[in-house]
Amino acid sequence: MRSQETHDLRVLWDARSIAVIGATDRPRALGRLPVEFLLRYGYGGRIVPVNPKGGTVCGLPAATELTERVDLALVMVPAAAVVDVVRRCGRVGVPVAIIMSSGFVEAGDDGAALQRELVDTAREAGVCVVGPNCIGSVGFRTGQTATFSPLFGAADLPRVPGRVGFATQSGALGFGTVSLALERGIGLHSAVNTGNEAAVSTLDALEALAAEPEVDALLGYTETLADGAALRRLAATGKPLALLKAGSSDAGSKAAASHTGALATSDRVVDAAFRQLGIARARDIDELLDLGAAFSSPHLPRGPRVAVVTTSGGSGILAADAIETTGELTLATLDPATTSALNAIVPAFGATANPVDVTAAVMSDRELLRRALDVVVDDDGVDAVVTCFCVLTGDQVMDIVTAVGEAADRAGKPVFVARTGADFLAPEATEALRKAGLPAYPTPARAVRALAGRWRTARATAGTGASAPVPAAGTALVEAPPPSPGNPAPQRSDEPGLKALLADHGVAVPAGRLAHDPDDAVAAVAELGGHAVVKAVVPGLIHKSEAGGVVGGVTAETARNAYTKVARLGGAVLVEEMVTAEHSLEVLVGVAASPLGQVLTVALGGVLTEVLDDASSRLLPLSREDATEMVAELRGARLLAGYRGAPPLDTAALIDLITAVSEMTIGWPDGFELDLNPVLVLPRGVRVLDAAYIPATPQPDR
Repeated sequence: MRSQETHDLRVLWDARSIAVIGATDRPRALGRLPVEFLLRYGYGGRIVPVNPKGGTVCGLPAATELTERVDLALVMVPAAAVVDVVRRCGRVGVPVAIIMSSGFVEAGDDGAALQRELVDTAREAGVCVVGPNCIGSVGFRTGQTATFSPLFGAADLPRVPGRVGFATQSGALGFGTVSLALERGIGLHSAVNTGNEAAVSTLDALEALAAEPEVDALLGYTETLADGAALRRLAATGKPLALLKAGSSDAGSKAAASHTGALATSDRVVDAAFRQLGIARARDIDELLDLGAAFSSPHLPRGPRVAVVTTSGGSGILAADAIETTGELTLATLDPATTSALNAIVPAFGATANPVDVTAAVMSDRELLRRALDVVVDDDGVDAVVTCFCVLTGDQVMDIVTAVGEAADRAGKPVFVARTGADFLAPEATEALRKAGLPAYPTPARAVRALAGRWRTARATAGTGASAPVPAAGTALVEAPPPSPGNPAPQRSDEPGLKALLADHGVAVPAGRLAHDPDDAVAAVAELGGHAVVKAVVPGLIHKSEAGGVVGGVTAETARNAYTKVARLGGAVLVEEMVTAEHSLEVLVGVAASPLGQVLTVALGGVLTEVLDDASSRLLPLSREDATEMVAELRGARLLAGYRGAPPLDTAALIDLITAVSEMTIGWPDGFELDLNPVLVLPRGVRVLDAAYIPATPQPDR
């Protein structure tokens, strides 16, 4: 749930006045550090230290209590006193308070109760609280170092103001990441810690940062991710976003009732949502900062086709391997004219197919790399370039930096650098690469992964195909369609009722009807051509086959026995046509609940879906393009195209089904599960053989 309007949070990095409540003049005390750091880093606003004993803090007069409005309050009092302080902030009109105090939900049941009281009090007082258990925030452009992080006590802190906004749920890890970003020369606009996230989440902070004109890109670290709507809003800003989501395992998660629920694990859902919305996912701190460097490139990839230009054959092979592994980039096929031009440039012992290996001859011919790069970047079939070089020293590296930077700027294409060699070989190279706007990495694989993340975020705002121009940052994606009141949830959750609903939405289902007794079953089989399947319709029975509730190959002679068998399970009896085909494939299409919202999953295997674990997911609602990508992502997608002489199956009909399910379920209450399993994909069309629905469980009032 969105806790507040994001414009309220701008004071976290650009406040005109700050109160430090619980400030002290005692050396090295936490209550002194924010005042000390604000003064040290040139904060130009008003600082109001508050201490009940008065006196001075870092030479500033301290108020005994807060009696005036300030833009931002830093609350550093014992946990038991925090609620009263927030109430006082509300009385004097403070809009935002960072609760730096600990002792809340992280301290057990009593602390959790205190945190709930804090949230209720803040809401009543009209104060937006960040934290508690929060280390603070920093605006690098304004010098607003509203934090007690020991990072800012460092004697030689690099100061690299920039245009990347960073929000982090973890304080210590987050500001450790800030230190690494500064060491790498990644220019940060601001850094915000959200702590316990009692009212303000990492995504809330990122939304506020996205609204800043001086922020071009966003990085985030979070341990909880439960707001799919916020992710959609962030994606719609058009500003590239990379997130490191900790806690990817599903240990301890509840068992799901349906096959779909079992497949829609939290980590798979996060992956699916990020892919769908164009958010780059980092798996560790290094990768998060690699993406931050990628976002700083002035050029955007216009497609996934990558050329590799290298001075080392081994580096080129590693880069090509990494490109294939991403699943999002492809190794570009060079135009014959490009290859011909390269043949006139590259030594005979090099290589002019992609990867292009100009060899170590660059050590004696410093124009060699420049000429090769100029040819490659001019190829219309190349969207981006990764250039790799190793163990070059001094002015050799500087010549390469100049050549690469000029080629990138002239063609307007990103060129990422893999420089595998120690800094002492060319100490000035790192700064030169940064100034040239060339993202640089120590290995080819890291350069490729960063480029893949940049392509994902650029592609999300393009929306017009792999080779279409990418619009500038800030271009919004189309918003998800609003829920439709014309799509009520099923009134009948049994299989016949669900199939009737599916048929109303253009989804093909087998012909059939309920049978009322053994004789009626015989008649129903005859109506269906003398060959049918008999099923139990029992409320709450999801896995019919395992319970003996499905009998196939039923004829008029065996219909009575089949009816009697499934009727013993205690429900109604459904008689349906037996759908058979020489060539077909069983898939699952289902919807399950997740912390980010309802998720649609398509998987191969029918009843064996959990064993095969070949599945792809997307948040609802989804587009036809999403559905097409989902099917293509399945490892077994080749089976749909025809395999070993089998005819191709109707992939388009499967995509139609996925899209229809998305449209059908818009407006249904969150929390339901829907299993269409198996769905039979045929050479022409699809047929839903079984369907199950589990309504949302009503949640208790809070």
